[in-house]
Amino acid sequence: MKEVLLVKLGGSVITDKAGGGGIDNAALADIGKVFAAHNDRISVILVHGAGSYGHPEARSHHLDKGLDSNNKAGIFITHRAVRTLNDAVVNALRAQGMEAVGIHPLSACIADNGNLQSFDSEPVELLARNGIVPVLHGDVVMDRSRGACIVSGDQLVRCLAESLNVDRIGLATDVAGVLDGGAVVPHIDPVSASSLVIGESGTTDVTGGMRGKINELLTLAESGASSSIFHISRLGDFLDGRDHGGTVVTR
Repeated sequence: MKEVLLVKLGGSVITDKAGGGGIDNAALADIGKVFAAHNDRISVILVHGAGSYGHPEARSHHLDKGLDSNNKAGIFITHRAVRTLNDAVVNALRAQGMEAVGIHPLSACIADNGNLQSFDSEPVELLARNGIVPVLHGDVVMDRSRGACIVSGDQLVRCLAESLNVDRIGLATDVAGVLDGGAVVPHIDPVSASSLVIGESGTTDVTGGMRGKINELLTLAESGASSSIFHISRLGDFLDGRDHGGTVVTR
């Protein structure tokens, strides 16, 4: 029986997040090849960040502060951007012979005061069960209190891990793991996390950066689910269950 893995690709590894630029199609092609090489042994539920496709749009329309009469167009503009990136990720997998389909949180999620409250994850489960890779992404979603908000890929990872039966959880980023003073922290739990000194991203990010990732994964760890943060170059190691040289977040 195949292992079910929940994997998130950071937006910075598939777009030029710092340069206001485009999709890194070469990186996506390489990622697609890695997943395809493991397709006979694992079942993947994939989430990706928005990178330069979504964060700038959300920031310029102030969607991180909610919805008002002046920024309604920002919902369409931001969602269009992240859908463009999602299509590229799906196409990279399909180019390697994998069946993949995009799932858009705007149509499936509800938040309240910026926190994801509900998500109908059964279609994701059924897709994975039938050998199709569901590909989700950070997105603008409707919010009961604010009107709208941005739900990060990290929030989606936590929500999916809590509602689905997955064997392992991994976040592939553009750094080797969680860094404290430049060194990789091999293990984080709620106690050790409080003493970490973590720098903020220098690029536009409306979802909390590395600190946001850690907070979501610590919440997940409270339920007993451990997760890993590692460099994208170690994706194959993670998929194989080998040491990935990154950070493990546990209870």
